[in-house]
Amino acid sequence: MKTNLYVLYGGKSAEHEVSLLTAFTVLNTLDKEKYNVYPIYITEEGIWCSLGLLDHELLDVDELRGSRTGVSPAASMGELLCKLFSGEGSRVVLPVLHGTNGEDGTVQGMLELMDVPYTGNGVLTSAAGMDKVIMKELFARAGIPQADYLALLHYEWNQEAGRQCQRIEETIGYPCYVKPANLGSSIGISRCENEQELYRAIELAFQYDRKLVIEKEVVGREVQLAVIGNDRPVCSVAGEFLKNREFFDYNKKYKSGQLIQQIPAHLSEEVHDRLRELSIQAFTALDGAGLMRADFFVTDEDEIYINEVNTLPGFTKISMFPALWAKTDGTTYGQLIDKLIELALERHAHKQNRSYRGNEQ
Repeated sequence: MKTNLYVLYGGKSAEHEVSLLTAFTVLNTLDKEKYNVYPIYITEEGIWCSLGLLDHELLDVDELRGSRTGVSPAASMGELLCKLFSGEGSRVVLPVLHGTNGEDGTVQGMLELMDVPYTGNGVLTSAAGMDKVIMKELFARAGIPQADYLALLHYEWNQEAGRQCQRIEETIGYPCYVKPANLGSSIGISRCENEQELYRAIELAFQYDRKLVIEKEVVGREVQLAVIGNDRPVCSVAGEFLKNREFFDYNKKYKSGQLIQQIPAHLSEEVHDRLRELSIQAFTALDGAGLMRADFFVTDEDEIYINEVNTLPGFTKISMFPALWAKTDGTTYGQLIDKLIELALERHAHKQNRSYRGNEQ
């Protein structure tokens, strides 16, 4: 009997369009002989829409969009879940929701309550990996090297913007990066070389989140590694995008095609081994499950600093995560998705052995 596979994508997030690109590739790759595939589109307003059983190849990403009127997010979610999840047969949810309201533990929490297996990281790992400040604090406790940083809350900025700029200049200095704490895909991120740029960058970033992280710039190559597994994670070779040492924003990453992958990255064996070790360490520090991409800076002196991890990395045709595994051990795109589903079922089966009763005498 086929497994019923529900692919969640879109979402009320600034990374809505990135999610659609990932879903387009995933849905066209899934083995329809093995899975009954049900695309579930979540609009930018949070409305859940079912596209029914997918039995054909998608030709355009716009085929993935849907709409409903006269219904609230809660009602649309309830109706759809009752309809799709009340039948017989095994089922797995494959979330490809990037950013807030999907990658941050919110959807994962709902799926936990439904007792449904799902691919990827759980509630705590997703939330901690999404929040760059919490993530960095956990890395600091784990002894993983990273650039100097500080957090900035919206109310602090409103009360004393000048004092906060001074604090950043004294502790971080220029150049520095300003980032929303809970966002990805380079959205809302700016590089600053002076106070005027810093002020504009902070105002921009606060449009996306109430909490920011400001980081000292590390001059070096950006290197990425892919981790997969549950209790015994394994790590891919390292890869990098060949580009000039300048900040690449959302448009350059996803629309202009300016990035060229180099896998494996040109690194010494010692640095390569250390990166793989630190990637597993970061995965473990966040209690990862399923998959994670770890991003590092490597300086010309071979100093290593972790930048961040992505608990739900992109799976578009230009994404690094599947490319890394293809170059590591020949894992195909379809095999990679199958593996993530196997890991989801494994983790869910393990949870079924938990006891939810108090101690009995």
